[in-house]
Amino acid sequence: MNREKNGRPPLLVVFGPTASGKTEIAEEVARLRSGEIVSADAFAVYRGFDVGTAKPSAERRKEIPYHLVDVADPRETFSAGRWAAEARRAIEDISARGRLPIVCGGSGFYVTALLEGLPPGEARNPDLRERLAAWARARGPVAPRRLLEINDPVSASRIPVGNLRYTLRALEILLVTGRRASDRVPGRDRWSARWRVVKILVEPSRGDLYAKIENRVRRMLDAGWGDEVRQLVRSGLSLESNAFGAIGYREVASWISGRAGREETEREIVATTRRLAKRQKTWFARERDALRVKPEHALPVILQLLDRRVETEKGG
Repeated sequence: MNREKNGRPPLLVVFGPTASGKTEIAEEVARLRSGEIVSADAFAVYRGFDVGTAKPSAERRKEIPYHLVDVADPRETFSAGRWAAEARRAIEDISARGRLPIVCGGSGFYVTALLEGLPPGEARNPDLRERLAAWARARGPVAPRRLLEINDPVSASRIPVGNLRYTLRALEILLVTGRRASDRVPGRDRWSARWRVVKILVEPSRGDLYAKIENRVRRMLDAGWGDEVRQLVRSGLSLESNAFGAIGYREVASWISGRAGREETEREIVATTRRLAKRQKTWFARERDALRVKPEHALPVILQLLDRRVETEKGG
């Protein structure tokens, strides 16, 4: 991959709501421009969580190199800070080998952590975290959710109702720092200044997005999502683990245990996924420097931007 005249190598970031078609676009760019993909999916990092995270198959990964997929045991907690550090190393390695690094995913917070750094200052207290978890077990998930809604309504609006771990994490930040998690500003370190960052936000119409969500959920259930969850449960993995916070996994667990039917499970996952897409769009709305494109227009736009830089450099 040629460097630009100012010496900065390109870094392509393709992001958008779930089921927007961003992965297919990133893969096609990778094929055409010798690229490798760094997954910005908060749950694709976990081994065994394949169907429900729309993880690229082993065959696709043989054709197109993927990074930060299947790098963690589902019993681990894989934080945004850890992801950003490992993603930066992967990006630097890809570029050093003369290939195009492509960050692709729907986890907006992860992309922000990568490009801007995390908020400065210590915001962790293991003892407090354990006490919060014990309190939540004793009082139930509604109590911490209500506490967060009162003290940090912005964070509460961004965190799915069923995601107890993120709720407790926001409360931990509040109690440790005295500041709301939603008010914490990224550190804005200078790492991203080393790159010519091209940010592409894929924005399908709401009708198209909702139709794709419905079709994808149905395909996942038909493709063995239930068998996958059954195997995870049999392995001893707790439904309270961070990995099981991935959209749809707890709903599928209810289905395979007989507490819900297939149609009810499908409807619930579709509704939850739509809510996730709405939150993602809200997060992405502040990405002022991103070029917003329809899925069908994204590939030629990206290729034109990449080729234009090479032509500019050659032209002196």
